[in-house]
Amino acid sequence: MKKNYLITTGGSGGHVIPATILFEHLSKKNNLILSTDKRGLKYLDKDIYEVEIVDTPKLGNIILLPYNLIKILFLIFKSFFLLKKKKIEKIFSTGGYMSIPIILAAKILNLEIYLVEPNQVLGRANKFFLNYCTKILCYSEQIKNFPEIFKDKIMVINPLVREKIYKLNFTQNLKSKFNLMIIGGSQGANIFDGNLKNIIVRVSKKFPVNIFHQTNERNISNLNDFYNKNNVDNRIFTFDKNFTNMMKDTDLCITRAGASTLAELSLLNIPFIAVPLPTSKDNHQFENANFYKNNDCCWLLEQKNFEMKIEDILKDILNDKSQFLKKKNNLKKLNYQNTWINVNQKILKIVNEN
Repeated sequence: MKKNYLITTGGSGGHVIPATILFEHLSKKNNLILSTDKRGLKYLDKDIYEVEIVDTPKLGNIILLPYNLIKILFLIFKSFFLLKKKKIEKIFSTGGYMSIPIILAAKILNLEIYLVEPNQVLGRANKFFLNYCTKILCYSEQIKNFPEIFKDKIMVINPLVREKIYKLNFTQNLKSKFNLMIIGGSQGANIFDGNLKNIIVRVSKKFPVNIFHQTNERNISNLNDFYNKNNVDNRIFTFDKNFTNMMKDTDLCITRAGASTLAELSLLNIPFIAVPLPTSKDNHQFENANFYKNNDCCWLLEQKNFEMKIEDILKDILNDKSQFLKKKNNLKKLNYQNTWINVNQKILKIVNEN
């Protein structure tokens, strides 16, 4: 008989995307509900998921603190009755303050709680709830800021990657033109939308390149016109249904260092130049990228040095592909036996053992 589970998430794609992948792994044998705040709704298709809104407020504003604490208390009661009504047996959280009401209600009901930490730095909410959880699913045992006393709760799994990524034919061959993808996120990244285009044009004078460039809606036509004027083949987009196919055709990627993006690039054997967002909480993007750098799978470039060094890095890669090919091979080794079925069986085993 199917069991009833709830996955709590919300906020950014960094929290919601792993939640939807976990949903894929668990939904075939269980009844699942996703809870999210209003910000997380934009990442969720209500035709696919049963969604409950638990719109947890931030506690950072001192003036609004009394009101927000009262609201959180109300949401704990709401979550309590939701879990009772839906007969939820186990809770899964991908971190963030959005999960506070659900997890506290689950603790009152004495339900099993599983945490998921996609980053190489333990998130603050996950750290707070370590004492309550049964297990925490991590991508490595060497998580920064992880209390030694709870190390026995770590269960290492391969990074959560969408099933359709596993199904891609990702055996790539170097082409006559080198395909470079730039991922700035749907809102764009100013550092990737500025002088980088001029650098790419200079590089293209010596090395034929084809550009896939993700940017914000306002910048699409400007970038497209600029590359066309300078005879650089390009595809400029904000959101593209064929994004995964573009990834399949990509040789090298310049990207921020969100855990989900790096996991997909890694699985597809695409070496990348990671430029971590310097304002990411607890500098987790740097640590995400550093994990792959320590395995010699990528280049790590701090934002403050980006414009000064990116041109030389690109020219070095295109001039002598030995390091590029070495990193592709290291990614292949890193993902040895990383299949959807293996990850699925590992998750189900962890969940069913307890």
